[in-house]
Amino acid sequence: MKVAVTGAAGFVGRNLVDQLVARGDTVVAIDRQKPSASNTDSVSWVAADILDPAALESAFDGVDVVYHLVAVITLRHTDENAWRINTEGVRNVAEAALAAGVRRMVHCSSIHSFDQYECGGSIDELSGRSVSLALPVYDRSKWAGEQELQRVIARGLDAVICNPTAVYGPVDHAPYSRINGMLRDSARGRVPALITGGFDLIDVRDVAAGLILAAEHGKTGENYLLTGEMTEMFEAFKMVAREAGRRGPVVAFPMRWVQAILPVAEPICKLFKSDLVSKAALGALEAQPVVDGTKARRDLGFAPRPTTETMRDYVEFLVGAGQLQRRGVATTVRQPADALA
Repeated sequence: MKVAVTGAAGFVGRNLVDQLVARGDTVVAIDRQKPSASNTDSVSWVAADILDPAALESAFDGVDVVYHLVAVITLRHTDENAWRINTEGVRNVAEAALAAGVRRMVHCSSIHSFDQYECGGSIDELSGRSVSLALPVYDRSKWAGEQELQRVIARGLDAVICNPTAVYGPVDHAPYSRINGMLRDSARGRVPALITGGFDLIDVRDVAAGLILAAEHGKTGENYLLTGEMTEMFEAFKMVAREAGRRGPVVAFPMRWVQAILPVAEPICKLFKSDLVSKAALGALEAQPVVDGTKARRDLGFAPRPTTETMRDYVEFLVGAGQLQRRGVATTVRQPADALA
């Protein structure tokens, strides 16, 4: 089967391309730049701009399935480029897929298209969406992008939408995903303290598998929450440190302490061009919604792996890539794949 992947050089994109090639698909990889190492026999790289509908339609010629992954992830409240890429970009890809006669489109949206602050502690596919102007532009634009797609679906495009939670794990080449970067620091013993809180973490390889399952079994116009395991950040950072033979963080400060100093700390961090201490960055940790992935597991056959397995594999990746030197013997015990059932 011939498929196209937008954002193919990104974190999710490279893992998805690898899985598509492994199952025998021919891939049209669309991105602004080609990675230094790629599967050249089964993958053709195209430098098409998602803001150029004609270029997209040409790239989709003869393609059966389009996976749309391109997005601008930011914690800013306003960002014109992020809004345009995350909304107009989705519409362009959808319209080009329809014009090219593509059989199905799978749009990789985000859990952030759901309002994590007003969800009442839990989120499923029917929960409220990110419409509040108080939310970061990423949250609002991801929901707006889904709406753009639904308009093209109404005109005849067969498309489904997946909403992964917090994505991490191997393989991740620079620039690193936000969560992976912090986990790598902890594996190196550079994170002595954290704040309390947690959220649902999902292995990037499971996200890729979920997107493929959605292409095969998803219902037109439906959303599917791709979830992993609800994880306390303190435990996650200690887990990855143990895998690397290091101690990891020793204390977790209460969220209320950080909230108390946020009005002062956030402007200071902005001076150093950091958004790690900001209302947007801490929002998901503060809300800590339980994300219900029942629909994807039931309808798609989606089966994510446990956190312990991903942490072990991520450390193995870092060691193999020469980014980390393991000390001693890891203590994490692998859980069976059905531990989350």
